Amino acid sequence: MGFDPVLEAKKIEKEIISWRRDFHMYPELKYKEERTSKIVEEHLREWGYRIKRVGTGIIADIGEGEKTIALRADMDALPIQEENDVPYKSRVPGKMHACGHDAHTAMLLGAGKIIPEHIDEFNGRVRLVFQPAEEGGNGALKMIEGGALEGVDAIFGFHVWMNLPSGVIGIRDGPFLAGAGIFSGKLIGKGGHGASPHETKDPVPALAELILAYQTIVSRNINPLETGVVSVTSVHAGTAFNVIPETAEFKGTFRFFKPEIGELIKKRMDEIAKGTAIAHNLEYELKIDELTPPTINDSKMAGFARKVAEKYGLKYCEVPPTMGAEDFSFYLQMVPGAFLALGIRNEEKGIIYPHHHPKFDVDEDVLYLGTAMEVALALEFLK
Repeated sequence: MGFDPVLEAKKIEKEIISWRRDFHMYPELKYKEERTSKIVEEHLREWGYRIKRVGTGIIADIGEGEKTIALRADMDALPIQEENDVPYKSRVPGKMHACGHDAHTAMLLGAGKIIPEHIDEFNGRVRLVFQPAEEGGNGALKMIEGGALEGVDAIFGFHVWMNLPSGVIGIRDGPFLAGAGIFSGKLIGKGGHGASPHETKDPVPALAELILAYQTIVSRNINPLETGVVSVTSVHAGTAFNVIPETAEFKGTFRFFKPEIGELIKKRMDEIAKGTAIAHNLEYELKIDELTPPTINDSKMAGFARKVAEKYGLKYCEVPPTMGAEDFSFYLQMVPGAFLALGIRNEEKGIIYPHHHPKFDVDEDVLYLGTAMEVALALEFLK
């Protein structure tokens, strides 16, 4: 006869909130998600899933058939001291779920409970991917190496979203989150007394020039209709008021949506560093690492997600792109899929603080909607 994922998710709403609060109280940093993954694995085994461990990550399969859909949640927390005064406040000093991964894990665990109860109605295999180390650890790559995408026809992920009203699902075609890179470098000169700059090769004014020149990469090299970011976020040179240092160091991040923009940014960063060093008679070092590619949703899969939301009466809207980055991008490079957002902003409840803020929180009353959408995606895809 069929079942309604929204009604089923509503039935276990309190359980989803309870799991989320438990994970929130005991946050674990990247690749250290031992307690979290143990709890997830125990539940999944109890519900009849076939489990494969990839370090602290879990690949859990249920059902049989020609088609396979994967659903992914990330589990790691951040090194942030929580400032919320709530009963479920982090009990681990200096660690906090300040990005909502506790909610992602709880929502997917909810889906993991509902699916086996109705497995006869899923004409194929459902794979749940509980991933470690999204926060700067590229845990997605470890899960892919561990076989997370083997035999998978489509993949979907969810992220709670502070910029959307609570309970609204954000769906976007094409680029959603930016590609991200990090850079670090130094200008190397000759130190000396601050009163005798002519006897030195001073890297400090040179670094000031380099930082300002880096601001022209986006403003003067990239088509104004395209987008990119170059941010120098850390600068260090010298310790004494009267000593010109030998080196001046810097680091920062760059963001882009199109790979060719990322390549242009990297090329110009190196050219500017080299040119600045030559102009000031200095040496230079520059290290550039691309962390994650852009998260680009497959337009067919985004369209499919919209149809599913409509069928089950779930509110949705187009979510604007953001320069934040997500390693879900690695899955989307290999398998068609879409990364979706679940709005959690609720001003009446004071849930207004951005991701990675010490007062970040989620509107727990809408988490069951994320679970419902995950179940509905699987059910409709495997018809």
